[in-house]
Amino acid sequence: MRFSNLLSAAVLSAAFFTTAHASTLTVYSAGPDNLISRLAQDFTEQTGTRVNVFQSTTGQMMARLESERANPLADVVISASWDSAVALKERGDLLEYVSPNASEIPDFLKDTHYVAQGVSALAMVWNRNSSVPMPDDWMDLVDPVYKNEVTMPDPAQSGAAFQLVTGLLASKGEDTTWSMMSELNDNGMIVPGPNARALNPVLQGAKSVVFGAVDYIALGQQADGEAIEVIFPSSGTVIAPRPMMIMASTQQPDIAKAFIDYVLSEAGQQRVAEVYLMPAREDVSALRPTITELNLIQFNEAEFEARRADILSSFRSIFGSGQ
Repeated sequence: MRFSNLLSAAVLSAAFFTTAHASTLTVYSAGPDNLISRLAQDFTEQTGTRVNVFQSTTGQMMARLESERANPLADVVISASWDSAVALKERGDLLEYVSPNASEIPDFLKDTHYVAQGVSALAMVWNRNSSVPMPDDWMDLVDPVYKNEVTMPDPAQSGAAFQLVTGLLASKGEDTTWSMMSELNDNGMIVPGPNARALNPVLQGAKSVVFGAVDYIALGQQADGEAIEVIFPSSGTVIAPRPMMIMASTQQPDIAKAFIDYVLSEAGQQRVAEVYLMPAREDVSALRPTITELNLIQFNEAEFEARRADILSSFRSIFGSGQ
């Protein structure tokens, strides 16, 4: 074991023993299941602290946090939506903490109250066994050749999908983006729900292309032998950093901080890379294209977040309230 890993384990163990009365940490986490389970197991092995995990979608986690405001249970939250961390901070629900391991993380992926665990990007996913050609860009999917062959995650249920819609509004303009969405609807694109519900029909061959898939899920499936291609449109895409945060209501802040430190350690970030996310740390290698290799859409995210209700209303007016 490298000296840095030994030191990390020693620091984590010290944090545990100074707060030995608190032997359980509760973590709410968006997927993937295998990532949070590995991180929890590693942390328990290093510190002896048991980690209770509630794993769900970001929307369901946020709803659970709201329902538990009178009796908070979560110590640490890992979301798939950067905006959720911004909202919790503005509401005063987060504990300020900057991990020493965050020094290796770019400034735009960290704040005084939250920090990226890892980063995904939005892509198209095409089934190689389908009868339609591989698309190159978002606009390709309005072509009649893709009639009834396309799915998209619901931006009301997927923070990443909402990020993509807002990125397209910023880069292509309002008229062009909503016109494209109308054409996609006319072309039979379905919006079945969260990310997995959009990807599964393509994996199963019932549909051919996902418009706006969260890339790490598909990259993992591709590595496991699925006959799919993950396509990052040259016209640009968006990233979806996954923020980690400590709830201000935690009764065990030292252990919560130690957990954040572990996830941001080299070993923790290697776990992040194993599931085909981009590590938040720039000094940990990825197994997939990284931020520097993608054409990213740059825009004022806060401006569009303030318009969330109107944007979702416009989207629903085209695709309906659910399909």
